[in-house]
Amino acid sequence: MSLLSIRNIAASYGATQALFDVSLEIAPGEVLALMGRNGMGKSTTVKTICRLLPTSAGQITFDETDLTRLPAFKAARLGLGLVPEGRRCFPNLSVEENLTAAARAGHWDFARVAALFPRLEERRDQSAASLSGGEQQMLAIGRALMTNPRLLILDEATEGLAPLVRQEIWNAIATLKRDTGLSILVVDKSLKELSQVADRATILERGRTVWTGAMAELNEDVTQQFLGV
Repeated sequence: MSLLSIRNIAASYGATQALFDVSLEIAPGEVLALMGRNGMGKSTTVKTICRLLPTSAGQITFDETDLTRLPAFKAARLGLGLVPEGRRCFPNLSVEENLTAAARAGHWDFARVAALFPRLEERRDQSAASLSGGEQQMLAIGRALMTNPRLLILDEATEGLAPLVRQEIWNAIATLKRDTGLSILVVDKSLKELSQVADRATILERGRTVWTGAMAELNEDVTQQFLGV
């Protein structure tokens, strides 16, 4: 049984169609890598899942609930936790205020987020604007976890970060997979790191799903054809 099911969705930005035929599935407790070259529709797919962009065809189902006609805030209440591309923390709020502003009752609270990212405990009273890029990314992930989601969506969560910080983020994702059973959708370009945390992958090419399967089946022919590596 799927937690998230996307069937043949299409979506546009005004008159420009961006998605033509995207399908994917995420099971409870599964980590899915959403991959593809730049501009192939990965972030657009994330926006449609979170209802930030309407679909013109197809269906999105989350735990047997049709998301297709829901507004974004109602979809979020069902358990979608988004870490958007570009972090988008509240710059004038403190670390603790950023986290508690989004909090919902459940497993994740400030103490557990701080255990996952100890730097956030050290900087709990600092404004988000004063943090480094890596610390802001940790804060964005922590903020999403504080909503106690059933599906965590990470859109380019390691983009532009220093190598040591990138590794901290990947270690945190591995911890989430190992210790929580949280379903995770990861959009990223780093095949090496994705292969260590993802169970399956879906690849997009020009707004269409062109390949899906287990990470172990993602061979050199597929990566050269669709990922350019």
